[in-house]
Amino acid sequence: MTAKKIFLPENEMPSQWYNVGPDIPNGLQPPLDPATGQPMGPEKLSAIFPMAILEQEMTDQRWIDIPEEVRDIYKIWRPSPLIRADNLEKAIGTKARIYYKYEGVSPAGSHKPNSAVAQAYYNKEAGIKRLATETGAGQWGSALSFAAHKFGLECKVYMVRISYDQKPYRKSMMNTYGAEIVASPSEDTEFGRQMLKDNPNSNGSLGIAISEAVMDAASRDDTNYALGSVLNHVVLHQSIIGLEAKKQLAMIGAEPDVIIGCCGGGSNFGGIAAPFVADKLNGKNIRFVGVEPASCPTLTKGKLAYDFGDVAKVTPLLYMFTLGHDFMPPGIHAGGLRYHGMSPIVSALVRENIIEPISVHQLECFEAGRLFAQTEGIIPAPETCHAIRAAIIEATKDKNEPINILFNFSGHGMMDMVSYDKFYQGQLENYDYPAAEIAKSMANLPKVD
Repeated sequence: MTAKKIFLPENEMPSQWYNVGPDIPNGLQPPLDPATGQPMGPEKLSAIFPMAILEQEMTDQRWIDIPEEVRDIYKIWRPSPLIRADNLEKAIGTKARIYYKYEGVSPAGSHKPNSAVAQAYYNKEAGIKRLATETGAGQWGSALSFAAHKFGLECKVYMVRISYDQKPYRKSMMNTYGAEIVASPSEDTEFGRQMLKDNPNSNGSLGIAISEAVMDAASRDDTNYALGSVLNHVVLHQSIIGLEAKKQLAMIGAEPDVIIGCCGGGSNFGGIAAPFVADKLNGKNIRFVGVEPASCPTLTKGKLAYDFGDVAKVTPLLYMFTLGHDFMPPGIHAGGLRYHGMSPIVSALVRENIIEPISVHQLECFEAGRLFAQTEGIIPAPETCHAIRAAIIEATKDKNEPINILFNFSGHGMMDMVSYDKFYQGQLENYDYPAAEIAKSMANLPKVD
């Protein structure tokens, strides 16, 4: 009988992060300077990022040492447990074995502190006093608020308006850690004020909030910008999830047949999948399934192209799957999955047919989340519900096939009960983003030679 929970000893926590970039067939395309169309070096980005982060963003090294100061804070919750969802297995009548890496044990309740702590540390070492960032559902904002306080930094969070209204206790959590939070678009930046002038009732978007945070950071010498997903260094920091899971599965003599994660910007899925990619390339039969909302179908309906990471077009051009930088997503309750672009690393793995992207609807995800809570006892975040739904799909394709399914439980839903209330009251609905609207937004992609 397989143990319900698999723990690693504290001294088995990884001492290095893993960079999957060098192992991706045909490699990654460099970020481009939008002014010249040429590859952008670290010097131009050093105005808003510390050099240590930029080196990680562009490195071709596979293994990067985790600083002891970062590992000491990780020890508050890491190594996180690997848990077998045997009660869920029984409920759906499958012989598949479903394992989940439970990242909800972190102080912020999600995987996000894995990168937030590292980014706060490197900024502190560089002499920075203040961080500016955006957040969708509030998980990243909560994580960076926690991490910034640990290193004595101020933190300003631009929270997407729809989530600012939907998730009031995320604001309370950030305030508790000492951060300042405003709804985006805000009156605090010139770009935010213009957005509000154009549309006073704007729900906001991660693209708008990123623009505001970058502009904030660029306007002050004591401030840098911190991003919670998408970029290579974030996926690098999140690789600790998959590295731990690999050790934990080995402890019980198991190997994954299917690895699943929800996809917004790509950090949590990249984190659990990346350490297993080399195994697949070396001949192991592993499938990687990235699941996204049908209302923001970046991987399943987007285009692989160079695009801006924000609405104001102040970021470098990233080669990624995108719905267009001015894509305005609907106000679904999985706020962390409402982003127009996808991590260049995840995008490249989809390009090479290593990752299989799928999209699912909001209501089936909440149904899956409710079933998980009733069987396993943990209420999942709306984002995590997407991974659970995909795990159920995989486990019930052939209920007699005893495959091993591993998914990343990216965060608990205790701050998301307003969303569950709306689900129970029948106030949520499915939404397929219209093809015509996607085509309209993608018509504005930058022209790159």
